[in-house]
Amino acid sequence: MASADITLVVTADDFGATSGVNAAVARAHRDGILTSASLMVRGGAATAAVRAAREAPALGVGLHLVLAQGVPAAPVGEIPSLVTRAGRFPEQPVLAGFRHAWAWCRRRGRAQLAREVEAQLAAFALTGLPLAHVDGHLNMHLHPMVLPTLIALAPRYGIRAMRLTHDDLGFALAHDSRHGLRKRTESLVFRALAAYAAPRLAAAGIAAPAQVFGLHATGHVDEDYLLALIPRLGPGVSELYCHPAAGDPVAGQAGYDHAGELAALTSPRVRAALSSARVRLASWRELTT
Repeated sequence: MASADITLVVTADDFGATSGVNAAVARAHRDGILTSASLMVRGGAATAAVRAAREAPALGVGLHLVLAQGVPAAPVGEIPSLVTRAGRFPEQPVLAGFRHAWAWCRRRGRAQLAREVEAQLAAFALTGLPLAHVDGHLNMHLHPMVLPTLIALAPRYGIRAMRLTHDDLGFALAHDSRHGLRKRTESLVFRALAAYAAPRLAAAGIAAPAQVFGLHATGHVDEDYLLALIPRLGPGVSELYCHPAAGDPVAGQAGYDHAGELAALTSPRVRAALSSARVRLASWRELTT
């Protein structure tokens, strides 16, 4: 995806989680800079999200793979190693990661993980929407036990692009020095995961962004953040991911500035800054078709 031009994919995660997320995605795409959305196929408002996507044909929609903080697409009885007694994935992402790693160590567990990943891809295919990309809730798609399954299924389901999460720690700390330990830990973990994933995605012919932003500012991708970020965008394809929402808070996202993110995505100042920097806005569907 190397390019002399500066191209930015702007993606809203958790599409289909709630009606408020759906409303924010629709507005940010219609009135702002949002080019893409990542669909939770088992989200509480997934059906409405699919309807909204059909009404916005320029919106690139991909799969937001959920393996933590959600419900599975496969029958619970077929994936007992992945879920709690309540039939849900673990709420804590670290616990979910270890659970999936433990499952991978056993043949039955590997089959169950593959079953769930394919069930979500199949559910997306049933929407009839073109699959623009794949990423993961809490970036679980980069889990070393999950990524090989996605790559193996890529030809069957037409996976052409995937988020390669490795945010710019220097920029994040310069913009907001708070939570430095958390940001440094995130940086170490995701740089290692990206280093593992990058050559495998390249070998499979799956596109990935040269830069990704939003990890260290999760829930706080506001106007100030975007205005500071735009001059730093380099040649090639970068991706910014965010979590806009309207109305009620989204479960598990206490403290997120959903309204601030929506305001940033629809800000005339942000649009003017992108134009001044000659940044091209695009979706992965445009870039890989």
